[in-house]
Parts: sequence; C-alpha cells; structure tokens
Amino acid sequence: ERLLGIQVPGHLGGESASITEIAELCSMLGQACAASAMVFAMHHIKLSSLVEHGADSEWHRGFMRRIAAEQLLIASATTEGGIGGNLRNSICAVEVDGDTCRLEKDATVISYGSHADAILITSRAHAQAASSDQVLTAFLKDQYTLEKTHVWNTLGMRGTCSDGFLFKGEAPACQILPKPFAEIAAQSMLASSHLLWSGVWYGIAVDAVVRAQAFVRAAARKAPDAQPPGALRLAEVSNLLQMVKSNVVAGLKAYEDAKADADRLSSMGFAVAMNNVKIASSEMILEIVNHAMLICGIMGYKNGTPFSLGRHLRDAHSAQLMISNDRILGNTSSMLLVHKQDTSLLG
Repeated sequence: ERLLGIQVPGHLGGESASITEIAELCSMLGQACAASAMVFAMHHIKLSSLVEHGADSEWHRGFMRRIAAEQLLIASATTEGGIGGNLRNSICAVEVDGDTCRLEKDATVISYGSHADAILITSRAHAQAASSDQVLTAFLKDQYTLEKTHVWNTLGMRGTCSDGFLFKGEAPACQILPKPFAEIAAQSMLASSHLLWSGVWYGIAVDAVVRAQAFVRAAARKAPDAQPPGALRLAEVSNLLQMVKSNVVAGLKAYEDAKADADRLSSMGFAVAMNNVKIASSEMILEIVNHAMLICGIMGYKNGTPFSLGRHLRDAHSAQLMISNDRILGNTSSMLLVHKQDTSLLG
C-alpha cells in the first residue's frame, strides 16, 4: 500500500526508498503482471528525477509532498513526432512569459497518460535553443489537455495504455525543473530506467522459469524412476536466470555506489555500464522465456493452463524496443571509441 510515494524523502512524507528496494518491488509485480510492473517502474523513474534534481526547488518539494500524501501517479512525455525515442533531443520548445510557461508537444507515446495525475515532459529550453538544450517540466492534470493521436494496440504490454497525444499545457514557470535535462538524464533518469525496467523483465523471466519448473516436477511425479523431459533445459534456464539476476544486482550496486558522486554518474564508464545492463537483460529475457516454452511444450503454448507462457512471451518482446537496443548499442559504440575499458574484476 502507498507504494507510489515510497521514493520521496522521509522529511517530505515518503519513505526514502532506494532504487534497489524499488527494483525488488518491480520484479515482484513483474511476476504477476508485467504491464502493472512497468507502470510502477515508469512512475518511479520520473519520481527519481524529482527526488534527485528537484530538492532545491520549493515548488518541487511541495509536489513531492503531494505525491507521498495523495499517491499521485506521474507519467512521462519524452518521445516526440519527428525524433522518435531519442529522448536527448526535442523539437518543441517551452515558452516562458513572465511567471507562466506554455508548451505544445506532439507526444507520440505517453504511457498511461489518460490516467496520470501529472506529466513530466521534455522540451527545448526556449525557442532559439538547440535540440539538445532541454528542460523537464512538471504539469499537473488540471494544467494540460491531451488530444489522442495514436492508439496503443500492441503485441504485449497492453496494460500500459501508451497512447499518443497532442499535449497542450500552461503552468507557473517555477514548475520547470531547475537543472538542465542533460544532467537529469545522465545522473538519474537513464540509470533508473535501465535498472527498474530490468527489474520488471527479471520478474517476467522468473515467473516463466517457475512455471517451467512446476511442469518438470509434475512430470517427475508421474514417472519417478525416469528423468522427466525438459529437466536438462530447466538446468540451462536456471543458469540464464541467474545471469540476469547477477547483471541487475551488479547494476544496482554500481548506481548506489555512484550516487554521491555527480562526476561519476555523468562519466562514460557509468553510462556504458548502465547501457550494458539494459542490453543484456532485455536480450536474455527472450531466451529464458523461449527455454521455458520448450520445457512446457504445448501446455506452455496454450492459453488457460497453469503453464501458459503466451503473455510472458508477448511482454518480453517489448524489452529490446523500449529505447531500441540498436540505438543504445550505437551510443555505447561511440563512447567506447574514447573510453578506456576497465580491466579489473571488482571495478
């Protein structure tokens, strides 16, 4: 209960939950419903931007108090028509007129936008700003309108309701976060995205393995004197699952260790490490679910059985597309041209 505000600092009414604790909750929710887990993860990704970069702003501190007290749900609008999922560029620009700011954005995806209590939205800092000179602004539900432009009709993750909208908002200018979005993205948003998403994907994967294990155990009970079909594959998939877990846990530790050092959070080495967590987790989850499907056979392929894996497979396919792995690999490859590889085992 009251999980939407747990990341808010204790002195603002929350519980000061760490990214590691939130990732654990994401994995638990992911075992039951991946879409619900993803909504929870995306909410806390945006909340991390407020917690880490809004503490010096009176308005944003008050907003965090409201999130904790009223359990407000926060959505994100970083994608835009014309640039797709490249969140570090914007076409639209926020207009500041005295104490008021206005923004209109062709937001091609706003997950659960129709249900959110507030939206954190990226834009250029002003009309003459470069596409990468961005700010992040918080708009409350009564400060904007959403005109639906795209309907979320997808293979999986259907419950995130990630429709597209034309966003039009007007709010006090003090709701623009004081730090540049480049700093917010590098120091909190990208890391929390990759880590909390990976927590969700681990939840999907572990539930698929649990179902596969239950299938093998049921077969073993029917023929106790013979090794059940799928037993070797179960051992293989257990190994894969452990690698995902180790990858995510290592990423969480790296983030927690770096949080007190802004330079380290903004470093190429840290960005490469977080990118690698996302790439590995998103690719391996499909291999794990496929292994589970091979173990369960037709009972996993069919809907309505205790071993059904169709939902897991559909949801898992979204992992490589949520910030395209090709885009992330391209960014990583550019950094590796100048970044010196860490050769130590313990970092």
